[in-house]
Amino acid sequence: MKIVLVTNSPVPYRIPALNELAAMSGVSLHVVFCCGREPNRQWNLPAIEFQCTYLRERFFRIGDKYIHNNPDVLSTLRRLQPDIVITSGFNPTHLYAFLYARLKRVLHVPMTDGTLDSEKSLSLLHRQIRQLVYARSTAFIWASTGGQKLYASYGIAPERCFRACLAVENTRFSETEAFQHGKFEFIFCGRLERDKNPGFALDVAAEVARRLGHKVRILFVGSGKEEQTLKRQAASRADLIDAVFHGFASQEALPGLYRSAKIFLFPTSLDVWGVVTNEACAAKLPVLVSPHAGAAGELVLDGENGYVCELDVGAWADRALTLLTFPELYRNFSERSYSLVAGFTFQDACKGLADACRYAALCQGRVNSRKQE
Repeated sequence: MKIVLVTNSPVPYRIPALNELAAMSGVSLHVVFCCGREPNRQWNLPAIEFQCTYLRERFFRIGDKYIHNNPDVLSTLRRLQPDIVITSGFNPTHLYAFLYARLKRVLHVPMTDGTLDSEKSLSLLHRQIRQLVYARSTAFIWASTGGQKLYASYGIAPERCFRACLAVENTRFSETEAFQHGKFEFIFCGRLERDKNPGFALDVAAEVARRLGHKVRILFVGSGKEEQTLKRQAASRADLIDAVFHGFASQEALPGLYRSAKIFLFPTSLDVWGVVTNEACAAKLPVLVSPHAGAAGELVLDGENGYVCELDVGAWADRALTLLTFPELYRNFSERSYSLVAGFTFQDACKGLADACRYAALCQGRVNSRKQE
C-alpha cells in the first residue's frame, strides 16, 4: 500500500506517528512537505524516519496563516505513483493533489485538525470546495471530536471517519525532574500573541494574588508580539505578581518547565486542539482552559482534571484558588490529567492513519469486485 501524505510542513506532534506508520509491514509511506518550516514556527523536530520530499517553497500570508501554492506537487505525485493520497488541508497545493488523485483514479483521504467551531465562519465558496472534495473521498481522518462533528455536518457517516489524535511523548513529561518543583503557581506556554490571551493569564494570577493576600508566581514560556506589552503589565503589578519570561523553549526543556508549576493556564480564543494541553496533562498538571480549544471537553474534562470556563477573570480565579487551597482535590486532578492523556499516544494516531487507509483500500476492492461481476 503506497501512501503519500501531502501536508504543509514537518510538525513535532505528527512525525513520531508517521515514523510508526512507515515502519508497518505492507506500508510504503512518503510525505510531501510544502515547505521546510513556516516562518512563525520555532519547533525542534524529532528525527524523521520516513521518506519525504520538500517542494519548492511558494506561499503567501493571510493573517497568521500561510497559504501554500506548489504546482510541483503534481510532478512529485507522478514520480511517486501512490495508491492513496492523503491531504491535510485545502491550500492550492492540497487541491492539486486531490485533482491528481481524481485524474489518476487514486484513492483520496482528507485529514483535518480542524473542528466544526473553527470552520463556522468559512465562506460559501470554501464550503462548496470541501463538499466537492468530501463527496469524492473514501475515508476521513480527524484529530478531535470537533473534527468528527465537522465531517458529520457534511453528511459523512461515522464509520468512514478515523481518529488520528494529536499526541506528545507522555512519559517524557511525567518522568522528567522539574527544575524547581512547585516554584510557580501558574504556567502559560505558547506563542505570546493576542489570540492566545497571555494578558488574561496575567490578570488571573493577579486576581488570585489579591484574594490570597500575597504574591503569586507565573511562568511564561514562548515568545511573540505581545511579549513586551506583557512584561510592562507584569512590571506594573510587581506587588502582586512575580512573572518570569523564559522565552522559546526547546522540546528537551519543556517537561522540566511544566513540572516547575502547579496549574496550566490555556485561555485561547481559538485553537483547533492545543497540544500544550497534552504536554501539561502528561506533566500531571490540572488545566484551566477556555471552551474555544478543541481539547476542552475531550482531554480536559470540567471538574475532573481541570476546568473549562469562558474567559472571565473572576471565574478562573475561583477555580484556581480551589485547586491551590485543597491539596487532596489538586492531587486527584493531577492524577486524572495523566490517566486521560494516556489515551492520546503516537501509537493511537498511527492506528487511525493506517485504519483509514485500509478502509479506503477495502472499499476500492469491493467496487472493483462488483465491476468484475
